[in-house]
Amino acid sequence: MTSIGILQILVFFGLILLVTKPVGLFMSRLFQGERTFLHPVFRPIEVLVYKLCGVREEEEQRWTQYAASLLSFSLFSFLFVYAFQRLQGHLPLNPQGFGTAQVPPDLAYNTAISFMTNTNWQAYSGESTLSYLVQMAALTVQNFVSAAAGLAVAIALIRGFARQETDKLGNFWVDLTRGTLYVLIPIAIVGALVLCSQGAIQNFHSYTVVKTVEGATQTIAQGPAASQVVIKQLGTNGGGFFNANSAHPFESPTGFTNLVHIFLIFILGASLTYTFGHMVKDTRQGWALFWAMAVMFLIGVFVAYPAEQAGNPILAKLGVQSAATATQPGGNMEGKETRFGIGASALYATVTTDASCGGVNSMHDSYTPIGGLVPMFNLQTDEVIFGGVGAGLYGMLLYAIMGVFIAGLMVGRTPEYLGKKIQQKEVKMALFAILATSFLILVGSAVSIVVPFTKGGYWNPLGAGIANLNNGGPHGLSEMLYAYTSASENNGSAFAGITVNTPWYDLTLGLAMLFGRFLFMIPALAIAGSLAGKKAVPTSAGTLPTHGLLFVGLLVATVIVIGALTFFPALSLGPIVEHFLMHQGKLFSTMFVSFPVWS
Repeated sequence: MTSIGILQILVFFGLILLVTKPVGLFMSRLFQGERTFLHPVFRPIEVLVYKLCGVREEEEQRWTQYAASLLSFSLFSFLFVYAFQRLQGHLPLNPQGFGTAQVPPDLAYNTAISFMTNTNWQAYSGESTLSYLVQMAALTVQNFVSAAAGLAVAIALIRGFARQETDKLGNFWVDLTRGTLYVLIPIAIVGALVLCSQGAIQNFHSYTVVKTVEGATQTIAQGPAASQVVIKQLGTNGGGFFNANSAHPFESPTGFTNLVHIFLIFILGASLTYTFGHMVKDTRQGWALFWAMAVMFLIGVFVAYPAEQAGNPILAKLGVQSAATATQPGGNMEGKETRFGIGASALYATVTTDASCGGVNSMHDSYTPIGGLVPMFNLQTDEVIFGGVGAGLYGMLLYAIMGVFIAGLMVGRTPEYLGKKIQQKEVKMALFAILATSFLILVGSAVSIVVPFTKGGYWNPLGAGIANLNNGGPHGLSEMLYAYTSASENNGSAFAGITVNTPWYDLTLGLAMLFGRFLFMIPALAIAGSLAGKKAVPTSAGTLPTHGLLFVGLLVATVIVIGALTFFPALSLGPIVEHFLMHQGKLFSTMFVSFPVWS
């Protein structure tokens, strides 16, 4: 590691720490119905939205009604995005003339689920597939509202802890509207202007055809990129306007914009911890969650960074560097942008997978085995390390319930959290949510490996997933495992060494995204409804303090141990064994297969 690289990490973390309280306090007041400094601007719009949509602002919902509203809104979002893609050839703002040929039904289905679930998994190249209107009116809009939906669920769960003897959790439509109007849109407007000032593009021009120095013809994509890029980061969506995502100079032109990108990813996830503490009337509780997340973030980045800086030891054995140091000169720069370097790339990879963002500024497939293990394991912790907008907080609160349950077993008393007894229903719901994503990841990967398929009357003995891998051995397994992990955890990043625009992957990854989203959200709302109906119990000598270092350690251990016990066997067959084989001089390059595969 270099001193500059370490300084970048510390400056970034310092900025996140600096904004956590003010932004968190703003959201707490907003969702408790208090007036904020943005009300003179956005309150008239908010009232107009309620009138047009028939929303009764003062009417609150039970958890079942809240969940039904969430599901109905998500279904409409899916149908809206699907229709826009299939009809793009008949719609305006399409200078390249893209039509249905670019978006067949299976790809449109996968993309619609992806953006509806805040995953933004992209099995396509944006600049060669979708029109400007689809990018703006379908995808960018979903970047806002899918993030706001996750934020609403987190606020509902906070109310479950904060309220007593009630069956009401607020109103989903009100929470969705306020999250969009007062939180996401203002920050996105400022952020887009900052990106444009640095060179990110925002236009409706046709693609530019130029002659290169060598005399070849090159087509340079254009479009309204900055407005989508800022919300893909802020909303932890991750779907890039261009296929290269944040590695593209039109999305992130400079080192400063790279810092802005990762700052936007963490700002709301971190601030929600303070929102939680303020709404439950004990800010120490929020800071305990913050520091548990921070510890895991710092562990991850300081494992990935030195792994990438050391690079490939095989190059040392070939005489590129002395065998004594066994390090690659300059570190592993494969798949990384020179304008960012190794430190900023490893930091970005850690941040984007701590959250449910999925945006990338380097190709994770080109990372060293341990460097690639960190992003994958970040996802497999259910992305509770600051996490997605709302999703990180309600995910961490489910792990907190598991943590106090484990502590209760150790001391032989009923566990309590924030004055609420954690009983059978809460523990079962938390376990169900955690196990659901694990099931989707492991079973999805296993089925793709073993299920053969036929095409054109020919039987293919390879698994439907293996047939589309571009690498063999443990690295190929890592590519597939990462794909189902990213989809099930609603992240959207990929190892990128795998061809996923096939009917098999479009179908199975779409289902993983769908169930991964709602099999976590619905149990969280059920827990919120159960907790809101309980009476707070006074603390006693046997109550576990949940605001100090002991609880932070317990929470970190709970997340890491559950993740390790669940995924260690799979990780051992993938990045871990690849690491040891690399040190024995073995690499895994492109795997050529002659069997027919879907195209």
